[in-house]
Amino acid sequence: MEKIETIEEFYKRKFDWIPENIKNEIGHFNVFEHEPIEIGKTKTIPYKRRDFYKVMLVIGDINMNYADRVVSIKKQALFFSNPQIPYNCENLERIEAGSYCIFNTNFFHKYGDLNQYSVFQPTGNHVFELTDEQVEQIKPIYQKMFEEIKSDYVHKYDVLRNLVFELIHFGMKIQPNAVSEKQQINASQRISTLFLELLERQFPIDENHPSISLRSASDFANQLNIHVNHLNRAIKETTKKTTTQIIAERVLQEAKIMLKHSKWNVAEIAYSLGFTEVTHFNNFFKKYMEMSPLKFRNG
Repeated sequence: MEKIETIEEFYKRKFDWIPENIKNEIGHFNVFEHEPIEIGKTKTIPYKRRDFYKVMLVIGDINMNYADRVVSIKKQALFFSNPQIPYNCENLERIEAGSYCIFNTNFFHKYGDLNQYSVFQPTGNHVFELTDEQVEQIKPIYQKMFEEIKSDYVHKYDVLRNLVFELIHFGMKIQPNAVSEKQQINASQRISTLFLELLERQFPIDENHPSISLRSASDFANQLNIHVNHLNRAIKETTKKTTTQIIAERVLQEAKIMLKHSKWNVAEIAYSLGFTEVTHFNNFFKKYMEMSPLKFRNG
């Protein structure tokens, strides 16, 4: 798998310069306009994770690849990326207009946990197709960002954080079938949250993090210092799925990503995902995908 692209590497690749204040203690924020690209001059944007967040309004006919999904944007969309999920855009020359802001984790230090919002969670929605009316609602938010970042106002970064939150909540409000309920956090929900955080922390797999260590419900129960039956009941109650099923779904998702976007062979992928035998991995993959890992890779 490719290395994570740093915010410095982003600036070097995109603009061939690096801002002097990129390492300041309040974190980094910037906002940009999409500039149309001439056909034939498109630069390939690598499929990889970044160590920063991006919230992008894009107008055009493009494909977004993120995690194991491909989303075709026919006209316009709002896109949220985070450091946990690799992504790239295809057909960049078809981008007609739009804006995007980038910021690192430090920018929101002490201002809230971004990962609590579904648009930045691995299992959440990250691409939202927009109507013309919704685009006209979003454009002024970015315009305020451009105005604010150029201002001399001493608290301008507080204003910019609030504008980012406006975009986050705008996206969450238009999520399909989203249900907003105030629920009291009980013990099962806390256990489920801790389990999912432990599970997600093992991914993505790359040369710096070559394998997973927690593979079974018992592994996670031991790590959480609870009985496996307690864990299984909590997961079933909160997700309506079994612990084993959730682990398998996440391992399958990572397997598909690695087969499509890494140069590791099937055996290396199998062992990195906790399978002791390649045949076990092959059988696991066929069970869910109805094809072999090699056929999926070459398809």
